[in-house]
Amino acid sequence: MSMLPTERAIRTTPEGLLWEPGERWVRGVKGDVTVVDSRHPVLVWEPDLPVPQYAFPREEVRTDLLRPAKNPPTGTHTGSQVFYDLDVDGQVVENAAWTFPAADLAGHIAFAWFLRWDRGLDHWYEEEEEIFVHPRDPHKRVDALPSSRHVQVEIDGTLVADTHRPVLLFETSLPTRYYIPPEDVRRDLFLATDHHTACPYKGTAEYWSWRGEADVPPNLLWSYPAPLTAVAAVRGRLAFFNEAVDITVDGERLERPVTPFSEMLGTRPRT
Repeated sequence: MSMLPTERAIRTTPEGLLWEPGERWVRGVKGDVTVVDSRHPVLVWEPDLPVPQYAFPREEVRTDLLRPAKNPPTGTHTGSQVFYDLDVDGQVVENAAWTFPAADLAGHIAFAWFLRWDRGLDHWYEEEEEIFVHPRDPHKRVDALPSSRHVQVEIDGTLVADTHRPVLLFETSLPTRYYIPPEDVRRDLFLATDHHTACPYKGTAEYWSWRGEADVPPNLLWSYPAPLTAVAAVRGRLAFFNEAVDITVDGERLERPVTPFSEMLGTRPRT
């Protein structure tokens, strides 16, 4: 009898690592060289990281390109002791890979992704889709749903957006984001910046800052001009950080949420 999803629960190691087998074909590339080509990846969650990482069976890694690290950051990655430098055609990436100190993960090698820009490979792929920033969490959902709710956004008492045509983006562990058609936003009140961010679930965002004198953080308005297929409905629409503006939905003023972005934005909750 096949196992139910609940029977394939995430496993815990004595070191505090969480892990589960993955089913995606994962490849990692440095230059023109495929360093990882794995059909049996393992997803690993470290206690101090909110996103997963991949570890791969040693036989699915180009171990001939790995050298014992010259300056290993011993003790990082939940007490890891074994680190490797990656040497591809004479280009050395220090501490590009390591092994976790857990018996369950013996025989697996983990690689730095884009959370550490100086230590990652150049490109990662799940199946035929390139993945950015970090591996996607299979326990996280991101849904973009067109709506007819009445959404209004104010900054320091100024109405800057008013629409009955939002797309609501629901993302696990984050507040609902309201993506508004550009013609329903007072774009003349904002100035484009050179700030960009990347998300493995949505794509690359561009940003705008408030032109006025209100005490609000920069880059509080963003858009995905070319979102990933799963959230194509937000293409070209504009969204505000709920943490930094006042949003009213169907006549109800929303509380400003406290999220992982609050500290970055320097905001405080306000009802």
